[in-house]
Amino acid sequence: MAEITAIEPQVKDKNRCNVYVDGRFYCGIKLEVAIKYHLKAGMHIEKSRLDEIQLETEKSQALDKAMTHLSATMKTERQMRDFLAKKGYTEAVCDYVIEKLQYYKFIDDYAYCRAYVNSVRGKGRRAIEADLIKRKADREAIASSLEEFDENEDEAFEILQKYMRGKEISKANLLKGYKYLLSKGFGYDTAQSATEKFRSEDY
Repeated sequence: MAEITAIEPQVKDKNRCNVYVDGRFYCGIKLEVAIKYHLKAGMHIEKSRLDEIQLETEKSQALDKAMTHLSATMKTERQMRDFLAKKGYTEAVCDYVIEKLQYYKFIDDYAYCRAYVNSVRGKGRRAIEADLIKRKADREAIASSLEEFDENEDEAFEILQKYMRGKEISKANLLKGYKYLLSKGFGYDTAQSATEKFRSEDY
């Protein structure tokens, strides 16, 4: 059984408090809830009971916060879980909110990845994949969204054109341009094709 070692008012919201269990932050709850359930420092309690208390009293508020967080941009499941955890919600509350959001299609990593792939310009496959991994999207969703993605050689060529503007068309500069395309996440074949096309153009 765990021990509540401290209950401290939150700095940004005086109506809520942080609950510390065995010396570490565990969750945030309303002050009135702490009073209702007689929670206090030195009290021994199962962590599962704290989870039940927070789920019972704060699941609606957690869902509201999640919906507000979603109002600006789409989020991956992991991004939303991280957001809720930072707000002091337990895993049980996070699971409840995620389940609701997924049921109503407010969170869908597959849709998120497809939308991102279709919206990004100026980046190759590897860079897009890295971006989605950084956004903590589901790996299978990432792979699925990139299955039908074809790197745009014309786009790579346009990027190379801008990079080479004002530069001498030399072997050294073309090699730098080729490496620049690779840094943008374009594949070797796409970068090579764009470089060869640039070399053959009459400028």
